[in-house]
Amino acid sequence: MAPQVITPVLMIEPSSWLRSGITVAKVDNIDLVKFTDELHDRAEELLEQRKAGLLTMEEEAEYAGIAELERILTFINAKLIASRVS
Repeated sequence: MAPQVITPVLMIEPSSWLRSGITVAKVDNIDLVKFTDELHDRAEELLEQRKAGLLTMEEEAEYAGIAELERILTFINAKLIASRVS
């Protein structure tokens, strides 16, 4: 197995959005964790600016943190859905 490559990434800690950027919503009778509308809108705004190459270093760090939080929530929601199906 090839050695794992670790690349440091400057980001705002994903946990900084736990109180203000996350909500729980029932989808098909399963409680899932989701971004609030405000955090979702901010993520979309940063993504569009990133595609255009217009992010500042601070915005790049913010985008990286939000993207990591999105990966974490996707994993958690997949686990919740899988436990419900079992």
